[in-house]
Amino acid sequence: MKPAGAFRACLIALVAAPVAVAAEQCQGTIYLTFDTGSQSQAEYIARTLNKHHVRATFFLANEKTVNGDYSLDPSWAPYWKARVAEGHAFGTHTFDHVYVLRDLPGKRMEMKPQFGAHAGQRQAWTAQQYCDELNRVARRFTELTGAQLDPFWRAPGGRLTPHLKAAGKACGYAHVGWSAAGFSGDELPSDKWPNRVLLRRALNGLKDGDIFLAHLGIWSRKDPWAPAVLDPLIAGLKLKGFCFATLREHPDYRRQH
Repeated sequence: MKPAGAFRACLIALVAAPVAVAAEQCQGTIYLTFDTGSQSQAEYIARTLNKHHVRATFFLANEKTVNGDYSLDPSWAPYWKARVAEGHAFGTHTFDHVYVLRDLPGKRMEMKPQFGAHAGQRQAWTAQQYCDELNRVARRFTELTGAQLDPFWRAPGGRLTPHLKAAGKACGYAHVGWSAAGFSGDELPSDKWPNRVLLRRALNGLKDGDIFLAHLGIWSRKDPWAPAVLDPLIAGLKLKGFCFATLREHPDYRRQH
């Protein structure tokens, strides 16, 4: 058997085993986070997390999906309600997936929404306007699920400016990026970054306390990341003694919750 085949066989055996790593035996904790996207992998990711009894943190924006709707439309209420019932955590990713371009005088910011009525337009926003945008997700999440959003926020693209960071903090949200080793690479072209390379990089690079970032589907990637990587990644990390938790348990963010 080739080394790669032996490794995969080991992972399959681990997945099939009913024994879980007890919290006191953890060699470290990994924090899986998922941003909304095309939602093409949303159901698969949910099934995989359930299979491994892993809780994650989801960052929500109202993005166009492969179903022709948007990820915070009423049609997605059953999906988000189910994730709430499973004990996952949820943060805001701005309602219209709004990118910051630069700071402007007077504490304003140049912004560019990806979706919504002003998609593709450059706009000058105040801190209050940005706060309102973050809270649009919180209100819609409660409408869809009856639950409250956690006080976590991730700026689209992870892009921050001093004005933007201050605006989010003033609005009561703690910004959450991701660790260097936690970049899944699911946005990269699959011909140059095949899934086997991304899996190996994550398994070799992740360490205790790292925040991992992936998406619920990426339009541009031809060979989807999640079906090839997520299951063996979780199994492989468990084999190395890692446990998983939401950002509610992260030492840098639990005091915010």
